[in-house]
Amino acid sequence: MLESYVTPILMSYVNRYIKNLKPSDLQLSLWGGDVVLSKLELKLDVLEQELKLPFTFLSGHIHELRIHVPWTKLGSEPVVITINTMECILKLKDGIQDDHESCGSNSTNRSTAENTKPSIKPRRIQQAAPTDPDLPPGYVQSLIRRVVNNVNIVINNLILKYVEDDIVLSVNITSAECYTVDELWDRAFMDISATDLVLRKVINFSDCTVCLDKRNASGKIEFYQDPLLYKCSFRTRLHFTYDNLNSKMPSIIKIHTLVESLKLSITDQQLPMFIRIMQLGIALYYGEIGNFKDGEAEDPTCHSKDALGNVTGTEDETRIDMQYPAQYKGQELFSQDSEEPQGWVSWAWSLVPAIVSYDGGEEDCLGNDSASAVLQQKVQTPKDPIVSVGFYCTKATVTFKLTEMQAESSYYSPQKVKSKEVLCWEQEGTTIEALMMGESFFDCQIGFVGCRAMCLKGIMGVRDFEEHTNRTENESCFFICGENLSTKGLTYLTNSLFDYRSPENNGTRAEFILDAAHHKETYTEVAGVQRFGAFYMDYLYTVEHNNGKGPANQQDFPLGKNEDLGIVQEKSTKSLVIGPLDFRLDSSAVHRILKMIVCALEHEYEPYSRLKPESKDGKEAVVNSEEVAALEEYIPTRHTSVTLLKCTCTIFMAEFNLLDHLLPVIVGGKNSSNFMNATNFQSLRPLPSIQILVDKINLEHSVPMYAEQLVRVVSSLTQPSDNLLHYCYVHCYLKVFGFQAGLTSLNHSGSYCLPVPIIPSFSTALYGKLLKLPTLWTKRSQTVITEGIFELPHLTVQATRAQTLLLQAIYQSWSHAGNTSSSTVNEALMTEVFQTTGVKSKNPLPTLEGSVQNVELKYCSTSLVRCASGTLGSIKLCAKAPGDSGKEKLVPLLQGPSDTRDLHSTKWLNESRKPESLLAPDLIAFTMQVPQDMDDCRHSGAVFLCSVQGLAVNIDPILYTWVIYQPQKRTSRQHMQQQPVVAVPLAPSVNRRKEEELSVGSAPLAKQQSYQASEYASSPIKTKTVTESRPLSVPVKAMLHIHESCRSPEERMKEFIGILWNAVKSLTLQLDVQSCCVFIPNDSLPSPSTIVSSDIPGTVRSWYHGQTSTPGTLVLCLPQIKIISAGHKCMEPLQEIPFVIPRPILEEGDAFPWTISLHHFSIYTLLGKQVTLSLVEPMGCTSTLAVTSQKLFPPGPDERHSFVVCLHVDLESLEIKCSNPQVQLFSELADTMSKVWSRIQKRGHLSSSSVCPESTAGPSPGSPVWSSVGTVPPDTSTCSPSADIVTTTEGDSIQAGDDSPFSDSVTLEQTTSNIGASSGRVSLWMQWMLPKVTVKLFAPDCENKGTEVCMVSELEDLSASIDVQDVYTKVKCKIESFNIDHYQSRPGEGWQSGHFEGVFLQCKEKPVPWGRVLVFGAMWRCLPFLH
Repeated sequence: MLESYVTPILMSYVNRYIKNLKPSDLQLSLWGGDVVLSKLELKLDVLEQELKLPFTFLSGHIHELRIHVPWTKLGSEPVVITINTMECILKLKDGIQDDHESCGSNSTNRSTAENTKPSIKPRRIQQAAPTDPDLPPGYVQSLIRRVVNNVNIVINNLILKYVEDDIVLSVNITSAECYTVDELWDRAFMDISATDLVLRKVINFSDCTVCLDKRNASGKIEFYQDPLLYKCSFRTRLHFTYDNLNSKMPSIIKIHTLVESLKLSITDQQLPMFIRIMQLGIALYYGEIGNFKDGEAEDPTCHSKDALGNVTGTEDETRIDMQYPAQYKGQELFSQDSEEPQGWVSWAWSLVPAIVSYDGGEEDCLGNDSASAVLQQKVQTPKDPIVSVGFYCTKATVTFKLTEMQAESSYYSPQKVKSKEVLCWEQEGTTIEALMMGESFFDCQIGFVGCRAMCLKGIMGVRDFEEHTNRTENESCFFICGENLSTKGLTYLTNSLFDYRSPENNGTRAEFILDAAHHKETYTEVAGVQRFGAFYMDYLYTVEHNNGKGPANQQDFPLGKNEDLGIVQEKSTKSLVIGPLDFRLDSSAVHRILKMIVCALEHEYEPYSRLKPESKDGKEAVVNSEEVAALEEYIPTRHTSVTLLKCTCTIFMAEFNLLDHLLPVIVGGKNSSNFMNATNFQSLRPLPSIQILVDKINLEHSVPMYAEQLVRVVSSLTQPSDNLLHYCYVHCYLKVFGFQAGLTSLNHSGSYCLPVPIIPSFSTALYGKLLKLPTLWTKRSQTVITEGIFELPHLTVQATRAQTLLLQAIYQSWSHAGNTSSSTVNEALMTEVFQTTGVKSKNPLPTLEGSVQNVELKYCSTSLVRCASGTLGSIKLCAKAPGDSGKEKLVPLLQGPSDTRDLHSTKWLNESRKPESLLAPDLIAFTMQVPQDMDDCRHSGAVFLCSVQGLAVNIDPILYTWVIYQPQKRTSRQHMQQQPVVAVPLAPSVNRRKEEELSVGSAPLAKQQSYQASEYASSPIKTKTVTESRPLSVPVKAMLHIHESCRSPEERMKEFIGILWNAVKSLTLQLDVQSCCVFIPNDSLPSPSTIVSSDIPGTVRSWYHGQTSTPGTLVLCLPQIKIISAGHKCMEPLQEIPFVIPRPILEEGDAFPWTISLHHFSIYTLLGKQVTLSLVEPMGCTSTLAVTSQKLFPPGPDERHSFVVCLHVDLESLEIKCSNPQVQLFSELADTMSKVWSRIQKRGHLSSSSVCPESTAGPSPGSPVWSSVGTVPPDTSTCSPSADIVTTTEGDSIQAGDDSPFSDSVTLEQTTSNIGASSGRVSLWMQWMLPKVTVKLFAPDCENKGTEVCMVSELEDLSASIDVQDVYTKVKCKIESFNIDHYQSRPGEGWQSGHFEGVFLQCKEKPVPWGRVLVFGAMWRCLPFLH
């Protein structure tokens, strides 16, 4: 009786999967109670069809199958099925052939192939029985249920292999056993009872080993790598809850796996293969493998089945399609470019009935169809079971090893591989949990409590962590995140089957949150961090069915989901939180990380999924209003949010630097030889470092789920709403809170000294968006393709010169590759930067502090133009120096915006000055727009609008103090362990180093590093390494240098002219620069406490009126500049981008002539006791610049231009005054600057950036014409008292032309002839008009006390013109009249003419009467005043 029911169940399984069996033989031996079958072949096609994996089985066989049926004790002893040695070999499907297969092989969630395989067999064996027409009586039915519920499955020696390309992945499980247990998880014979509707099972896997090896072209593995995972054991608990005794499926399924210790080992050979297998998992997840690429070509029934996950093949396919709810149609159709979980959820879902349905043989209840659960929503609508899958690992370690070949002594013996560990990652308390219910809810949570990464042994020949180095574990650990498991407790196991507090282990039913809103309220980021600490990820995917109207038309399949979007609302959100982390980048860590990257790049595989070419369909998508309305109502998106909390990153000075071996490989060059001699590593202490702290970083990313289909619809609308357009973009927000940086150093004890702040805390934000499928938008050229916005409310940087030198030393230790030994740090520098608390230094250094505020930048591009606009609110620079009374004094050095409108005349010193208002306009506002393709006829040329407010600059002597600081000449030779140094050979090198230091200064340069390297040569081997590794970096630079210099100046000039002309030929320019006022005092001007500290004019004014006398100050008021191109009407400099200008430039050259006007240029001096003396009275000029060009077509390959340049300058009259005190002030300032400059040059590196402003202020000969020229502020050299004012020499005038938009630093005269030959012709015509020049020289009369003498020279109506053509150069100068007179002033009498009626020199058209002028006598009398 029993046999007639049990036997068919067992036989149907065996027969279904195993080839060539005679049912009669099997039946006979079964009745005997024991069956032994040997050497069985599996039916591979059946397995593939049922599992629907994207793999094919190359082979599959079972060595021995035993079935033991205790017929006499069926009610109390389990049926045992034992498989001894089962082996399967799989590979990825080759280009999916038939529709049916492609349909099912959509995707799966297993990240690596090995995870899928071990779990398949046990589940498969327990599948439901085939049809039996006569239902057995109740008793028999319950007995069969007990038998099925207590089947024991034992697999000994399960071998699974996966092969692809040159990869062989094999999984070997020594034994796996599945049995039924009681509530204490002990082995027992259990059944479901009315009081306890629960079934528990355990699967124990022991000794699981995973190997990953490389095979050669013939398929042989030449040498075996270390196994990825060796003899790892884990246990799985399964918990099924049923609604009632007759339930055909459990309502809740829990499958949880616990691994106590997981030790992974990856060698450099295995790394690319491991990454490849990870990519396989991701490609399967995203459904990129075997996914149909063309929706239209596929068979609709295939889609519908797949979206449902119809896995266990069914005969009744038509029935499925009819009953399949319409809203599922095409659910997967557009998932290929998004991480659609439907495919793999369906696959996992399909296995659920296979695992759990042990109920008798009724096909109807189960339908023998995995999808039935969802199918019957419309028929009987049974509830979907809730499935919870969990993986828990107490401690996991991943070790990265480098391998090298070892040749054996014998010629024939095989090669051996020796591996050395270099890096180790440890992770504690790992949890991966997934919860799903049907197709509508899927949630995955991943977290771990703590992790850290450590350096091991040595890397690239540097033995930095070998056993004998006695380094602490603290030093080797370079990444720490989260907490310890000992302090955190077992929170990672909360509510799992391994948690004794979980409801299942206390006999109650578990509650599950299956509603998106409730889920988000419960599992917040805070809750995740509390439970895990280091890392928490929550991925939630939900589908909500709003049973509204049915689909408009079922035939409209290419647009798949449009009409259903109102019915099915999909949401996907991922949130990741990374807890407090500490990341230390020292040489050891950086070299190891880069070495891993190099190893990962060693082998390139073909990518699994190539991006499809974006097809432009000939036929337009027909869009109806209902679809658009549905889209307006709801568009599915995926949202990702990543948060980093409390992040610390420390970048140490490089103790050794071999990056020139690694970086070329990463950048894409050839691999360099890795062999290096081992060097004895010496750790450098104290070790300076940059420490960066960030409070919080938040990144948010959102993207439409079905981008292609959405974009096709929206791009075909004539005027889509803003809402629809918004969803056609990928959006990304990055916010950084509380970013700060400082300098610190690691001392001998391994602790840090107090950090010295460099950048105080600031926050910033960045937003970007990118249009999906831009090729579909070509008809709408105005649509923005990319857009970015950057905001920085404020940023401050503060540093002393010593701190910047230390930063420079840290930077150079990384940028100059090739030194294998530690570079030494100047000890004086270290003590200066890191001062011990409570000790006052003798002469504290001044600190420079610069800040910018309210920076906003915006960039966007369309298919026609690229544009950028932005504002910079204000910029301030000041120096803090210790004052006399112990209070620090504040010296403002740069301030913008500053109201400089009245500063060109000296009246402002005596008038009341309004304080700088908070509502001052932005310092810089600009908008620029450049066409994407300069040669495109449609474009309207480039536009540049810019306005710059006034700037006040104070070039204070404190700045020189800051610049010329130099640490003393001691270098630290303290090392953790001193190597025994051979004294005699080293002495000369040390002395030589001292001499070098005296001449070079103490900045650590590349040159010095080679000395440092040789100085520590403690063994001949080491010296050899040093000398070999030095030249590696030298020849490259030398070669570059040679290559650079071989181009002639004419060639460069030609290239420069071409680039410049392309940039300006159709540029609409509007530039408005307010005056910049430069104060150069010869003594420090600290800001008084009574006024706003950073107001420079206010500071100068308060000193001018103050009690103490003001230091001598030279004031340069640079002119206001306005440049505007032809036909352009002034507009606001800040525009909404992209924008259209009223008169676009269509023909090149139409933007000319430019009108350039300069106003209010003046120079004056402030001397003590409220004396102001003018030097250059306020003046200005207007000029017009025109350039035209035509192309020449020489026989040569490249076309050239010929240019005609015209420049006309009208200057206002110029008045120059000079007196002795002013000359004295000049000489003092010039003297100071020349000393500073020579100090800097002597030090061996020109930090010209910080000295640039001062160096221009010295008295150097120049010409007044200079100030009139085009776009640059005039040179300060105009103020030179000794310059010959009158002669507008040829050289000078031509130099003035340098600012025309094609010149270079070489004067035009020299290059004109060359330009004509090399880049077409250049014709140049320039003209200057100057109505009047007056020079007044004042001096006291030596002979008569109290008398002053003044020489006045006047030139009227000056004009000069230059005409440069290919064949000639013509210069014309004209001066109408030239007179020199002299005057005397006596107290109380005012100015009167001197001797000979004050005439010194007269040039007039009328003849001069001889009697009145005795030129020689007068000349001799006046000589003293001229000098």
